[in-house]
Parts: sequence; structure tokens; C-alpha cells
Amino acid sequence: MIAWIITAEVAFWIVILLGLICRYRFKKTTLSIVFFALTPVIDLILIALTVMDLRAGTPASTSHGIAAVYIGVSIAYGKTMIAWADEKFQQWFLKQPLTKERLTGLAKGIHEMKMLGLHVIAYAISACLLYAMIVFIGQLTDTSSLLQVMKVWGIVLIVDAVISISYIIFPSKK
Repeated sequence: MIAWIITAEVAFWIVILLGLICRYRFKKTTLSIVFFALTPVIDLILIALTVMDLRAGTPASTSHGIAAVYIGVSIAYGKTMIAWADEKFQQWFLKQPLTKERLTGLAKGIHEMKMLGLHVIAYAISACLLYAMIVFIGQLTDTSSLLQVMKVWGIVLIVDAVISISYIIFPSKK
């Protein structure tokens, strides 16, 4: 299961890189969009592999939970990750200067709250997937490891919320 998650992550970044190469090196914008559109397909394949693994009788484990987390994060942050990769590609390979200024003050706080919103969306998607896995498995096996994944991530989400809110309450000066 962990190997599938790693493969999905590698495939995600490979299709992003291929999309960026098509866009900037070969000037094939339509083809680059096709590569970017493959990112959710990778998520669907990972979901299918996870379901097949559980259906084959594999006991639910933390790795199944991590697959759900990966999918939630990929869906919620996908557009943001592609934009980040696009910006870095232009900066590193096309030698274009960085045009974004570092955020400070209230602008940084607003950005952090938006990122917290994406984190909540990722958590909700993953929680729904984990709940579906638990319902799918039913009484056949112990699903406590799936619930444990959500508990740990819940703590991480709370810490992220506290930090994000602190940027609003105590805006940075620099």
C-alpha cells in the first residue's frame, strides 16, 4: 500500500513536470492541460487500488488511511501545488525573476487563513473517504487504525488553525 502511495506521488509530480515542459519548452498549451488533468486520474487510481486491497481481505491499516489523506490533500491543494510548480519552473529553468513579494502583515494572515481553508477541505475529503472505507469494511476487520489517522490529523489541523489565526491576531511587521 505504501508503495502505491509513493508511486502516486511520483506520478503526480511527473505529470506536472511534463505539463510544464510541454507548456514552456514546446509551447503546447493544450497538451500541458491534458497532463495537468491527469492529476485527478492518479487519485482515482489510488482510490481504486485501496478499495481492491481492502476487498481482497487485507486488514485496514494506517497505510490505507494515509492513502485517503494523500487523496484529500491532492484534491484540495492540487491547483495550488500546480501553481507553485509553475512559478518555480519559470524561476529555475526559464530564469525568470521572482515577481511575487513576500507577504507580511494582514496580507500574510489572509493568505494563511486561505491555506487553513484548504487544509479543512483536505481533512473533510479524507474523513469522508476514511468513513466510506470503514462502512465498506464493516465488521469484517478492525478499523481503529483508520480512525487513528483522523485523530492524529485532527491534532495537526488544530495546530495549523492556531498558527494561522495567530497571523491575523499578531500580524508580522517584516
